[in-house]
Amino acid sequence: MAAERDEVDRIVEAWSAERPDLDFSPMAVLSRVDRLSHHLDRARRAAFARTDIEPWEWDVLSALRRAGEPYQLSPKILLQQTLVSSGTMTNRIDKLTQRGLVRREADPVDGRSVLVTLTSLGLVHVDAAVTRLIDAEADMLSALPASERSRLATLLRHLSVGVERATAP
Repeated sequence: MAAERDEVDRIVEAWSAERPDLDFSPMAVLSRVDRLSHHLDRARRAAFARTDIEPWEWDVLSALRRAGEPYQLSPKILLQQTLVSSGTMTNRIDKLTQRGLVRREADPVDGRSVLVTLTSLGLVHVDAAVTRLIDAEADMLSALPASERSRLATLLRHLSVGVERATAP
């Protein structure tokens, strides 16, 4: 049986014919990652839209949910986990507070500091979103058996760690 082909195969073959002096194996890998990223972005946006949250809201709400009870983090930790500027984070917390998804509370350890806490409404939204997200992601991976998913996760982890190490300041 012939191997399945995709658009990346056609692109790499065309480039290889035009530029046989170059090794297009990186394109064969990373163009697929890029295309999958677009599909994943659409699936995530759809999952979040069904729970009435935006992707940026997911970033903050999910960080708080993963923190465990009482589902609170300092703005500094949220910055580290979401990789946005402090001004952007302040704006996001303001908007999430207006929607009733989070609240600001004084830090009991340091009264000068604030903690951001997930509200019960925020918990409902983030739990619904993660359920829909996992369903959408499982659908995307349904063509792969569990063993191949595991192997792919391992390979992507190695790639991610290597890239992050190479690009670290």
